[in-house]
Amino acid sequence: MSTRPNMRAAPGEAPATRNRAMQPGRLQRVGDHLRREWQLYVLLLPTIIWLLLFLYKPMYGLQIAFKDYSIFRGIEGSPWIGFEHFETLFSNDQFLRAVRNTVIISAYSLLIGFPVPILLALMFNEVLSQWFRKTTQTIVYLPHFISSVIIAGIVITAFSPSAGIVNTVLGWLGLDPVYFLIRPEWFRPIFIGTGIWQEAGFQSIVYLAAIAGVSPTLYESAVVDGASRWQMMWKITIPSILPTIIIMLIIRIGNLMEVSFEMIILLYQPATYETADVVNTFIYRQGIQGGQYDLAAAAGLFNAVVAFVLVITANAISKRYSRTSLW
Repeated sequence: MSTRPNMRAAPGEAPATRNRAMQPGRLQRVGDHLRREWQLYVLLLPTIIWLLLFLYKPMYGLQIAFKDYSIFRGIEGSPWIGFEHFETLFSNDQFLRAVRNTVIISAYSLLIGFPVPILLALMFNEVLSQWFRKTTQTIVYLPHFISSVIIAGIVITAFSPSAGIVNTVLGWLGLDPVYFLIRPEWFRPIFIGTGIWQEAGFQSIVYLAAIAGVSPTLYESAVVDGASRWQMMWKITIPSILPTIIIMLIIRIGNLMEVSFEMIILLYQPATYETADVVNTFIYRQGIQGGQYDLAAAAGLFNAVVAFVLVITANAISKRYSRTSLW
């Protein structure tokens, strides 16, 4: 006797219902996919383990933001105190100053620094001499590969009041030397300019790759129609790389609260805290130097939540109005 299930439809049974019954379940489909693509998941395994150990496992410690944490009692032994640390933060003038400075520096970096890699990529694309283009690209990429400590040393030397090139030029013009790095009003321009100089060239690689993916037939058609190089840039190149620009903008907005911690630590000093102190440096002073790990964890959690809300909002707006999004 055959043991195969009877696949004939019962009287009155709809064909669609019969087809759904014959389709494999979700678990079966996942199992089939894993059997087919298991080599890819083996390659991903080291990255997944790294993410679990160094990004997700430490999230367990976020609960100290809601506890009166003591390193002697540990996380489990420390009592819960609710949102007391957050109330302390929002009544702390130094933390509010750090939030304000973070937003201001990030906003200026976004407005001034974000278009620079795009402009560089467009300019590189218009250079006809291959030798000149490769040489220039190498020069502008180089600062990205230099350590932040060395970059900070270059900046400190360049703006030195005694031997710095900036004050030397001011001396030639008959002006008195200025100690820029202890003047709060000069910290933000120096920091933002240094960041653009260090990263703009390397970030332009993404846009150059997007430009390389534009179909040459579009440019050929434009040449036949008599379009100039400028018109081809505005009518073909920029619209073609616009989805890439939007994606990079969403990512940049998500990192709005993550100002370069290393560079600020290397350049700022108490005289410039007024304009240089950001949330990450506040966390460093409170947590590492001051031993207030619970308060620092609360500040870090606040920073992460704001960044999460920003990237979700930016992605939703982009998806609604441009149909381009991260997910």
